[in-house]
Amino acid sequence: MAVLAAVTVSMAGCAGGPPRDGGQSGTEVLQGGDAGRVAPGASVVYPAAERGEAPTLEGEVLDGSRFDPASLDGMVVVVNFWASWCAPCRAEADELNGAYTATKDLGVRFVGINIRDGRDQAKAFVEGRELYPSLFDSAGRIALGFTDVSPNTIPATLIVDRKGRVAVVLRKAVTQRELEPLIRQIAGERSSGG
Repeated sequence: MAVLAAVTVSMAGCAGGPPRDGGQSGTEVLQGGDAGRVAPGASVVYPAAERGEAPTLEGEVLDGSRFDPASLDGMVVVVNFWASWCAPCRAEADELNGAYTATKDLGVRFVGINIRDGRDQAKAFVEGRELYPSLFDSAGRIALGFTDVSPNTIPATLIVDRKGRVAVVLRKAVTQRELEPLIRQIAGERSSGG
């Protein structure tokens, strides 16, 4: 996969909402030199041969506990970048929870990454609705670790395959209808050796 220079994380681009058609019409498969370019509002599924390594997800959970990255070993991991002040992030929260509930028995884990936010605001945002952990990363350091596919706008959702490679990038708010089939596709690669 073409390696891009680290992208400065600019969260002022909180834009976009769930697709009006609820489908995958904006999802495309990119190969070769195009694989590293994912514009805000776009979705990309990378062929297995074009996937780059995801960084280790580690840090502090919103409640102050330490996150154990070993809990993700061998799992498909859905990583969602969000902030409490981001309206599209609020719009997609229930959609993410629905996708989580529908796929957790497939060896899938979700991890939220709260960025450019205050801890109290972030905790208030997830109170009573959080089904999976969110790491507190106000400085955006975790996002910078995704050098090839840096989520430079929020919301952004990435799907990491069982081998720890970025398989899908969605730089927009997502719906369960769009996200769940992509998760199932990546989770199904285990049986096919993907």
